[in-house]
Amino acid sequence: MKKLTLDELVSLCKRRGIIFLTSEIYGGYAGFFDWGPVGVELRKNVVDSWWNYFVRFREDVYGLFGAIIMHPKVWEASGHVDRFIDWLVECKKCHARYKAEELIEEQGIEITDYSPQNLERIIREHNIRCPNCGGELSEPKKFNLMFETYVGSVKSEEAIAYMRPETAQGMFINFKIYSVYARNQLPFGIAQVGKVFRNEIAPRNFIFRCREFEIAEIEYFINPAEANECPYFSEVKNVTVKIWTKEMQKKEQEPKEMSIGEAYDEGVFSNMWHAYWVGESLKWLNKIGLSMENLRVREHLETELAHYSAQTFDIEYNFPFLGWKEIEGIANRTDYDLKRHAKFSGEKLYMVINGEKIIPHVIEPSWGVERVILALLTEAYSVKENRVVLKIPYELAPYKVGVYPLLKREPFIKKAREIFMQLKNDFEAFLDISGSIGKRYARADEIGVPFGITIDHQTLEDDTVTIRFRDTWEQIRVKTSELKETLNKYLNK
Repeated sequence: MKKLTLDELVSLCKRRGIIFLTSEIYGGYAGFFDWGPVGVELRKNVVDSWWNYFVRFREDVYGLFGAIIMHPKVWEASGHVDRFIDWLVECKKCHARYKAEELIEEQGIEITDYSPQNLERIIREHNIRCPNCGGELSEPKKFNLMFETYVGSVKSEEAIAYMRPETAQGMFINFKIYSVYARNQLPFGIAQVGKVFRNEIAPRNFIFRCREFEIAEIEYFINPAEANECPYFSEVKNVTVKIWTKEMQKKEQEPKEMSIGEAYDEGVFSNMWHAYWVGESLKWLNKIGLSMENLRVREHLETELAHYSAQTFDIEYNFPFLGWKEIEGIANRTDYDLKRHAKFSGEKLYMVINGEKIIPHVIEPSWGVERVILALLTEAYSVKENRVVLKIPYELAPYKVGVYPLLKREPFIKKAREIFMQLKNDFEAFLDISGSIGKRYARADEIGVPFGITIDHQTLEDDTVTIRFRDTWEQIRVKTSELKETLNKYLNK
C-alpha cells in the first residue's frame, strides 16, 4: 500500500476547508495557520473529547482559562528568559538561519547530545552546509523562542512582556487559589487548553511545528511522600505499548513492548503517578482513533531533559511522512516551579496538611493539539477505489450526517430540507444539493461524514430514505420516522 505523503494531506486539508496557511493572498505567513469550517468543527470535537475525559468527568482535575500575557517575572522565575532556547546556525554566505538539530536530523543522523559543542562537532564532521546556497555554517548560537511584546503606551525595556510559550505557568501562579478550591487536599490537578506562541527558527511540516498553536495541559499536584500511591493505577496497568527507555537508546536497542504495570515494576517510571498519567494519556489517544501500533513511549535522555524536569516521556506517533515524532510529553517537574515562584514572588506556595508543610511535586501531561489532530488525520486517511475516505471516529467527525436530495427538483429539495430540519438539533448535520449525488458522496467521504441520507423517488412515495455508510459504502433503507433512532444506534456503537 502506497504511503501517505504530507503533500497529499496538506492538499486535502486545503481543498476541503480543514486547515490552510494564513494570509495566503499575501503569500502566506510561515508557522501560522487558519482553520476552515470543517477544521473548526474537528478541532472543537477533539478538544471537547479531551476536556470531557480529563476534566469534566473526573473529580480531581479543575479547569483554568488563563491569560496569554502574564507578569514578566513569571518567565524569569520559570527559567524561560534564560533557558527557553534553540541552537541557531547562520550561513556565513547568504545569512540564512537554521535550527541546528533539524539540519542534522535531515541528514539521517540521530542526536543524543544536544549541547552546542556536540551540534557543532557533528556539523563539522559531516560537512553539513547551508541548504540554500551551500555556504559554511556558523557555530551554534542561543536563540530565545519567546515572542516579545510591549504593555502600555511607551515602548521601553520596562514595558517588555512575553506571549506565553506554554500554558503551565498560568497554573503554577494560581496554585494557592486552586489548593483552596481543592479543599486543601492532595492530589489534585489544574487543566488548561489554550494558545501558545514560540518563535520557531524554521517552522515546517505543516501544523507539526508552528509559531502559534494550542496546548492541552494538566499540572497534577501530588504529595511527594505518596508518589507511589495512585488509587487509579489498576485502570492503566494493563495498557500495553512499545516503550523505549534511555538505557535502551544508549545501547542502541529496539523499543520493548510492555504493559504500564510491567514497566513500573521494572523501575522505568520515576513514580506510580508518572506511570499512571502515561497510561491514561495512551488510553485517550487510543480512544480517539490512534492505533497502539502507531504509538510508542520514549524516555528523554539526560542531554535533552528540560531544565525543570527530573524525567520526561514523549508519546510519539509514527507518521508515514515524518517517522516517529512527539505528540505529547509527560514530565515529572518535581517541586521546581512552585519553589521558583515562591522565591521570586515572596508568596508561600505550599500546603499544610495534618500539620505538615508540603510542597507538592507535579506530573505534567502536555498534548500539542495540532500534533494530535495531524496524527488523527493521518490515521484516518484512506483510499478506496481511488477516492479519499477520512475514517474519523464518529465521536470526532466534524459532521455526523449529510442530507442529499437525489435530484435538484423542488419535491426532492423540499423533502430534504424537511429531514434536515428534523435532524439538525440532534446531530451535526448539513444539507448539500450541489452537483451529482456521486460527487456529494465523495465530498462527504473526504471530510469524514459517517452517514449520508439520500432522498429519492421512493422517498416521495413511502416516506423512506437510504442511509449510506462512509466506511463501507453500504446502504440501508429506513422510515423517516425511525431515522433519529437508527442514527443514534450506529453513532453509539
